[in-house]
Order: sequence, then C-alpha cells, then structure tokens
Amino acid sequence: MSTKDRILDAALTLFSENGYDGTSVEQIADFVGIRAPSLYKHYAGKEEILNALIDTAQAHYEGLFGSEINIGKVPESGEEFIRTSMSRISFTIRDPVIRRTRMLLVQEQFRNERIAGITTMHQLNGIQRMYARILEEMMKKGLVREDDPVQLAVEVTAPVVLLIAKADRQPQSVKETEESIERHLRHFCAVYMKK
Repeated sequence: MSTKDRILDAALTLFSENGYDGTSVEQIADFVGIRAPSLYKHYAGKEEILNALIDTAQAHYEGLFGSEINIGKVPESGEEFIRTSMSRISFTIRDPVIRRTRMLLVQEQFRNERIAGITTMHQLNGIQRMYARILEEMMKKGLVREDDPVQLAVEVTAPVVLLIAKADRQPQSVKETEESIERHLRHFCAVYMKK
C-alpha cells in the first residue's frame, strides 16, 4: 500500500471514530507512522485528505454496489432480485471501507454540505433511483406487477437503510440484520412480483 493510500486509510479510521473536527493532521501522520511534514508531501491538508477519501470511497462503492447509471444485470426472477440485492447489502454492511465511510458520513453530514449531499444520495435518492430503474426494467419484462417504480423503490429500500443503520450502531447484530432484510425482500417479492 502506498503512503498516500495509508494516509487515506488512517484518516478514514480516525474520522469515522473521532469525527473530522476531532482528528488532526498530526494524529493521521502518527497513525501512519510518519511525521506531519511528510504527510504534506502527499496532501495539502486535512480537507484535501477528506475530499480524496470521499472520492475514493464513492468510486469503490459504485464499482461494487452499482448506481442509477450502472444498475447491472436486471434480475430475471424474484429469487434473483433477492440474491443480487442481498449481495449488495452484504457488501454495504461488511465492507470495512464502506462501513467506516458511512460512519464518517453520518457524523459529518450536519457540518459539511458536500458530505450531506453524498449521505442523502447514498441513503435516499441514489439508491431509490437505482432500484426504481431495476424495478421498471423488471416491469417491462413482466416480472413485477405494474405500479409506480419510484414508490416501489421507496418501499423496498427505506427499511433496508434503517436496518443497515442499526447494524452500524450494533455490529453484533449484522447476521440478524441481514436475516431481517432478506425477510423484508421476500415479503416485497411476495406482494409485487408476478407469480
């Protein structure tokens, strides 16, 4: 891992534990095992580290989870919808970079306008638009009964976002949370998928 990457990893750990304001450049440098002046060879300061961290985490998330633009393969059945959704959810809950980034976003969303926008996109708008597209495509294939895909996306994603937040607060409940989410997805499919 390069020094730049080690700096980002250290910053993510410290920001997610102590908050952005509660973390100094010196603490980041100490965590990496370098002196603060050496850190400035890689980043101009804490804000540049935060921005690089957000950009890196966002690219990582969208590459493995998907996005409104990149919904991936449209499921061919309710079971495939559940399987692909659970794979995305498991990644979201278990990936250490995404989990720490989410903890940082939740803490800092009230202090930083960019972070507020990113938090809203990942926990509300972006995920709902992505699932609206998936459900709309599944409707076109005759797999989901005709309905408002935007409203269905809200119905399927909102409980999941709340349950993921619970898993963040109570890491010992990850398995239970995934089981609850899968039950929710199965119920959603039982109600909206065509037989």
